[in-house]
Amino acid sequence: MENEIAAKKLAELGHITRLSIFRYLVKAGDDGAPVGQIQKELNIPGSTLSHHISRLVSVGLIRQVRESRTLYCIPQFEVLNDLVEFLKSECCADAKCKS
Repeated sequence: MENEIAAKKLAELGHITRLSIFRYLVKAGDDGAPVGQIQKELNIPGSTLSHHISRLVSVGLIRQVRESRTLYCIPQFEVLNDLVEFLKSECCADAKCKS
């Protein structure tokens, strides 16, 4: 992963509402959660929620899937894991780690 790509993902997670949405979806697991459920649980107005979901989708942290009339948001764990690995990739590269 390149610095620019990681920075974009981290920037989107750097907003309290988007971080709350993403953490809620991670807690929900591989199946994600319906948009209506996210809205209800996090008490976010619909248009605001839509904006924040769009930002998370744009950097690949979540994807949306429609099943009949329900729109689900699904966390992309592989993208999250890649981001975490990127952050850890040079851990202690210039020093001896104690962890």
